[in-house]
Amino acid sequence: MTTNTNSDPAQVPIFERIDTYEEWKRDEGVKLHGGLYIKDLYSLELDYWPRKGVNGAVVYLDGDEDTDEHVIEIGPAGKTNPEHHMFNEVIYVLSGRGATSVWYDESKKQTFEWAEGAYFSIPMNATYQHFNGSGSEPTRMVSVTTLPGMIRKFITPDFIWNNPYVFPDRLNTEEGWASGSGSMYKGRIWETNFLPDAANMPMPEWHERGAGGTNIMLSLADNTVASHISEFPVGTYKKAHRHGPGAHLLITGGVGFALVWKNEDMSDLVKADWQRGSLYLPTQDADNEYFHQHFNVGTTPARYINMSPANSRKYAVRRGSNDISKQGEIRAMVSIKEGGIQLEYEDESRRVHEIFEEELRKHGQECRMKNLIPYCTGVEGPQNKKGSLKAWE
Repeated sequence: MTTNTNSDPAQVPIFERIDTYEEWKRDEGVKLHGGLYIKDLYSLELDYWPRKGVNGAVVYLDGDEDTDEHVIEIGPAGKTNPEHHMFNEVIYVLSGRGATSVWYDESKKQTFEWAEGAYFSIPMNATYQHFNGSGSEPTRMVSVTTLPGMIRKFITPDFIWNNPYVFPDRLNTEEGWASGSGSMYKGRIWETNFLPDAANMPMPEWHERGAGGTNIMLSLADNTVASHISEFPVGTYKKAHRHGPGAHLLITGGVGFALVWKNEDMSDLVKADWQRGSLYLPTQDADNEYFHQHFNVGTTPARYINMSPANSRKYAVRRGSNDISKQGEIRAMVSIKEGGIQLEYEDESRRVHEIFEEELRKHGQECRMKNLIPYCTGVEGPQNKKGSLKAWE
């Protein structure tokens, strides 16, 4: 230490910047994965994760900032170690069946059962434990968490995992907290704590996003976590749009691909093939400059869950969130020409549809977008519908 602030710059040490999340990953002793996206979570390599007490892995993709992905596999008749933590986590059951116990007060512990396709979120800092209900088959789960942002903000791991604070408004102590019941609101918003079968649940139409699709907006974990589920028919694709980071798209059904690009001439176009069990981040920067678009070339409707634990649909996360013109779920279905973030079919490059029809031919499928794209060589299919900010004013 010194009181001399006029030292020779060439003689003083470099001021080190520490990434507490990267330090945590290094010290955690868990299998690590990265890259652009994960094509198949079902076959992702795992190893023993001491904290969980089961096999697992941490995934931190190129587009991740304040979020990451945790994959665990519980062996037959196995269970995870109980844990609680100061970060949000949304969980999807990839395979198997079992149960989860959750509590702030162990005398008021609640246990709910789940099976493949279930989707839920544990209230922040509640203690929980997962159990495999099969004595012969493993169960695999994937979650998206806000750990990177939280540990970088608070620095001390002990604050994250050994914090005694109880959130009194996060876990209803009455039985049935995770019964699967909920409340429906305008804008296709379903308020609930537990979805027994997110992969197959019926959903309202959302044609403004294109291709005759359906959608439901989710408000989970006592309204502290948001997600949404979308599905679109065979032989179709959704309209392109762009937004900031945070969306993690988990494919729960169908076969297809995504296109991602930033340059107007699409010279930087990236194509990512996906299938059931794929996970990818459609946005690669925080400036909302990357367009992305989803295409179905399979024989069944394509469905994905946008796993997004960092946002709340009820509580504002940034200034101006109550302004309709700034709400992502509204702007997502409005043309960029009218203040939205969506590229309408008539404004997209002809190259997009040509790529789609070429991929359909490879899969032996027919395009069903003649009503949407004039130069489509296929059949009529769904009608077009456009969204407007004025409709929500």
